[in-house]
Amino acid sequence: MSARNDLDPDHDHWHWLASDLRIWRVERNMTQTDVGRILGVTKTQVSNWESARENLPLKHAETLDRVWRTYGHFTRLRRLAERTHDPGWWNQYTPIEAQASRICYWALAIIPGLLQTPDYARALLEDGQIIEDVEATVDARMARQAVLSRDRPPELRALINESALDQPVGGPEVMREQLAHLITLSHRRNIILRVVRRSVGAHIGLDGSFAILDGTKDSAAYMDANTGGRLTQDSTRLDDLHWRFDLIGSEALSASASRVHIAQIMEAMQ
Repeated sequence: MSARNDLDPDHDHWHWLASDLRIWRVERNMTQTDVGRILGVTKTQVSNWESARENLPLKHAETLDRVWRTYGHFTRLRRLAERTHDPGWWNQYTPIEAQASRICYWALAIIPGLLQTPDYARALLEDGQIIEDVEATVDARMARQAVLSRDRPPELRALINESALDQPVGGPEVMREQLAHLITLSHRRNIILRVVRRSVGAHIGLDGSFAILDGTKDSAAYMDANTGGRLTQDSTRLDDLHWRFDLIGSEALSASASRVHIAQIMEAMQ
């Protein structure tokens, strides 16, 4: 993500954490190898944290506070960074997504990127008016979908709010194609799509979409919000999101009933 000289600790909390990690290490006359021994990681891993290429995990922040007697400084800063929108979250999300063994989506208003058609994605990006090169972004999004067809593809479970299905993004023709694509994908052995009907009423998923990426090496989750989303690898937060996903899923239609319902929405769309 960043070299040390490129850090901007005044405007990015993750950069602040990375910068302080190096400052406190140098003040204690310790090398990155020394810190690695304390935390049970490699010198390269410490270097990645100090340059903000990767984010310092909460458990290691807690260990540093205990060993260095920094009175909760790194723990508080780590939690502050996680609560703040991270403009560089995408650089960490995509490699974790590429190696994930299971992906869980809760989609409140928009079809998840791995399930989008090119025209649907293009309509979203053009209407958003914040992407300079729409076609390059569409191409990149479609390239990400190769993860679903790789050898030993991830298990993908998507809970999709009905509002994301009957909103005619790009017009009826584009949306019908998108819905047909969802039905096709739902027949794959590694993909389970389920619909949460509008008639369910209030439920725990209405405060925002999220994606959970479970992998053998790394796991993470991305949480969407009106003020900007954020990425987390905190195990407690991941457990909470898994619980939320299961609770939302308890309100969803079965996979087969969801296919029927998506087809009905598609047929009714004029």
